[in-house]
Amino acid sequence: MSEVRFARQLPALDPDTAFFWTSGADGRLRIGRCAACGRYQHPPLPRCPECGGDVSPTPVSGRARVASYTVNQQAWVPGLAVPFVFAAVELVEQAELYVFTNIVGCPVEDVRTGLPVEVTFEQQGEVFLPLFHPVGGADAS
Repeated sequence: MSEVRFARQLPALDPDTAFFWTSGADGRLRIGRCAACGRYQHPPLPRCPECGGDVSPTPVSGRARVASYTVNQQAWVPGLAVPFVFAAVELVEQAELYVFTNIVGCPVEDVRTGLPVEVTFEQQGEVFLPLFHPVGGADAS
């Protein structure tokens, strides 16, 4: 698990989304999945937008690829190390299943579209923020 790098604004742990923000406690990323049609849904919703079925948290592999990214040079909060990479990663479980995150554990110049990545978590209190690092790369500590 990665160490805290700076104080982030943390998400509210409401009943529909708490599973996503706390699932890293056991090292597993969870995404909502429809019990009726099997489609993954992120961000979390209580009902499937495809068929209306019930959606429940389901562990996923935590593997993805960088679909798009930007390198940020601005320190938006005190203590934020720059530059940093903000990315949309597409999970391997389903086409167009994106998580917006930071890419960590590698120099920013090594990030590219298509880069295989895997999840790691940054714990802040009871929240486990899912971050991604290159497959086979160093943890985000």
